[in-house]
Amino acid sequence: MATAAQITTAEQLLQASGLGPCELVRGELTMVSPPGFRHGRVETRITHALNSFVESRGLGVVVSGESGFHIARDPDTVRAPDVAFIRAERLTDGVPVGFFQGAPDLAVEIVSPGDRASELTAKVQDWLGAGSCVVWVVDPETRTVSVYRSRTDIVVLTSSDTLPGGDLLPGFSMPVNVIFAP
Repeated sequence: MATAAQITTAEQLLQASGLGPCELVRGELTMVSPPGFRHGRVETRITHALNSFVESRGLGVVVSGESGFHIARDPDTVRAPDVAFIRAERLTDGVPVGFFQGAPDLAVEIVSPGDRASELTAKVQDWLGAGSCVVWVVDPETRTVSVYRSRTDIVVLTSSDTLPGGDLLPGFSMPVNVIFAP
């Protein structure tokens, strides 16, 4: 078994055990601290709303809990959003056992107290660059959701707004204040 310092590929990462939360970014393993209770509560609210909407319409699959997406090779990058949605037509071979090959259609990143702005920006850019249609950056501290459709098409929603599903999830909406409710 490879040590953390020896893990440079998605295949090595998938075979490793006992590492704890981590991502592989351009061939370098990055450890991630557990995000905390508030983060988990926000993740659960978003996951539940998305999953209920997606499953009831047969639109695809919603995953949470840091599921891995292999989004670049040589050097390998495996990112793990807090919540993700993949359209049904992209799952022709069923739900993969290992990392999903490619980016999710929707990636949701929830800001944790220890997150740095530069790290979140890098994640958003990685998701969009790898093919995600939309990235939501959810900030419990400011009670905002930043919706990225591209590097320049960004909308910031506050607690008085409603988060729409847009073209990707037509008909989906969630009041932003519900995301941050106790």
